[in-house]
Amino acid sequence: MAAYRNFTELAWDRTCQLADREAYFCVGADEHGELRSDVLSYGELGDRARRLASWLQAHGSHGHRVLILQSDVREFMSSFLGCLYAGAVAVPAPVPVGSRQNIERVAGIVKDASVSSILTDAATASTVSQLLAGIGHPEIACLATDRAGAGDPDAWQEPGLLPDDVAFLQYTSGSVSEPKGVMVTHRNLLANQRAIQQAMRTGSDSRVGGWLPFHHDMGLVGHLLHPLWLGSSGVLMPPMTFVKRPLRWLQMVDQYGITTGGGPNLAYDLCLRRIKDEQIEQLDLSRWETAVNGAEPVRAETMDAFAERFAPAGFRREAFYPCYGLAESTLLVSGGEPGVRARTRQVDTADLERNLMRSPVGGRPARTLVSSGRPQNCEVAIVDPSTCRKLPSGTVGEVWLRGDSVTRGYWNRPLENAHAFRAVTEDGDEGYLRTGDIGAMDGDELYITGRMKDIMIVAGRNLYPQDIERSVQRVSALFGSSAAFAVESDRDHVVVVQEVRTGSGFECELASLSAAVMSCVAKEFEVAAENVLLVRPGTVRRTTSGKLQRTAMRKLFLDGRIQPLHEVLHPEVRELVSAGAGAGAGAGAGAGAGARAGAGAGAGAGIARGADDGAGG
Repeated sequence: MAAYRNFTELAWDRTCQLADREAYFCVGADEHGELRSDVLSYGELGDRARRLASWLQAHGSHGHRVLILQSDVREFMSSFLGCLYAGAVAVPAPVPVGSRQNIERVAGIVKDASVSSILTDAATASTVSQLLAGIGHPEIACLATDRAGAGDPDAWQEPGLLPDDVAFLQYTSGSVSEPKGVMVTHRNLLANQRAIQQAMRTGSDSRVGGWLPFHHDMGLVGHLLHPLWLGSSGVLMPPMTFVKRPLRWLQMVDQYGITTGGGPNLAYDLCLRRIKDEQIEQLDLSRWETAVNGAEPVRAETMDAFAERFAPAGFRREAFYPCYGLAESTLLVSGGEPGVRARTRQVDTADLERNLMRSPVGGRPARTLVSSGRPQNCEVAIVDPSTCRKLPSGTVGEVWLRGDSVTRGYWNRPLENAHAFRAVTEDGDEGYLRTGDIGAMDGDELYITGRMKDIMIVAGRNLYPQDIERSVQRVSALFGSSAAFAVESDRDHVVVVQEVRTGSGFECELASLSAAVMSCVAKEFEVAAENVLLVRPGTVRRTTSGKLQRTAMRKLFLDGRIQPLHEVLHPEVRELVSAGAGAGAGAGAGAGAGARAGAGAGAGAGIARGADDGAGG
């Protein structure tokens, strides 16, 4: 492959040399539920991008941030490349419709990134104009790109970009904190695309695709930009098409011959629950070579169950490709060997709580960890987050990274950048990114065990919330998503927020279900779960990529903003909630643990709202 100074040069080369080739299949469902697609060729993509680039250059956008608020593949990709062609910094964001969470997120990005222009579509333009007026920025230029007449492609001028110029801001999902704009340079993007290709062995004959939103790192860098980098074809579906009917994702894999693509672990869970046996018989998944599973802890039981259930459709267990990545490192950090079953490790649960990966003995409780593969074109160090001392193989600590894919930092956040992107180990080794993820190296393979901010320290033990959530979800077939976290008074308390699908006659079972949850946690983890909230489906918040927002759920709980169907609270925790909610928040509650009814809809807004429980990384 030719050496390119920036991603814009590569895109220009592709659109010129492959003008007649299909760049993207834009897949949707028609009124009969059948899949259909519009085809965007490389030549048309190049023409549309130059047209928008000339408009942006005429508006002085070189070096400025341009917000992209589009969900249509054709419009989004044209806008994204238009920004790169103009030398502007693309800022992908969710379309500000539907949930209040989306609207607030976009308003925050407009202010944080100090955007100069917005590219959207005619259907959303009036909503965007109202949002800008509401936050005091009516002067920002807003263009509906699907209206004819914007820009002259012959007026476009090559922007003369350098490798370390910022290509786009990737706003983080906000699973543990406020979203921040990661500054991804052209050098970062080219390096990570090369790492993805080498790790997954993709080529110009690969079909790459999926349904993740384009403002998510895997949706953008993995599904949307990787086909362009390869000079192959991408196949893309709107997230809501998948959410409404997960079968359509696998039908897309079948009908369009997708070889590489995937989603978070939860997406495979959703397919297991929502797709019927007779529907599986109609699928052919034999061409799916690399079924990527990333963005959250990967579960071996999910991969085993999916492989067994979809084997009649030609799916192979070896096609699963667990990997690890994050926006701060552009996307991919580690991945395995395509076509080879990912390694798993049975580790002693008690030892894991003491940050050690050891095999269980004598029938002791165990947890199965799935390898995220080997680091790809980057260095990984496992470091004690308190002392900054490098840790040996088999010891759990914070994952630190270094390499060309690691980005420059967060937009306009110098203090956070100094801490997170310029970390130094105890022995003076400089220039690492602190990921906030915890894991261990076992030989040359990386195992991710959780997030530092999610770990619950109870009675001196490190408890992993995903383990508690997984156990609780097995208590009843009525249970959907779950969120576990800790709150503190004079001691640490475990709180479990559990979605329950209720109907006529189920209300009387809520007290017994709460008791079963408490018993499950006490038996399996030897801690008291004295705080259980049973809530409506859709209450547990997720990011657009499916990550549980445990930090957000903890704040909602302490602010008294979760409306339960039934709750049991320890008196000390009830006082914390009452104080957070303000005077009168605890009115009507008994002095001890009790229950109350709640009629409000859930606070959750993740991509699978309206489905069973949701599905980034």
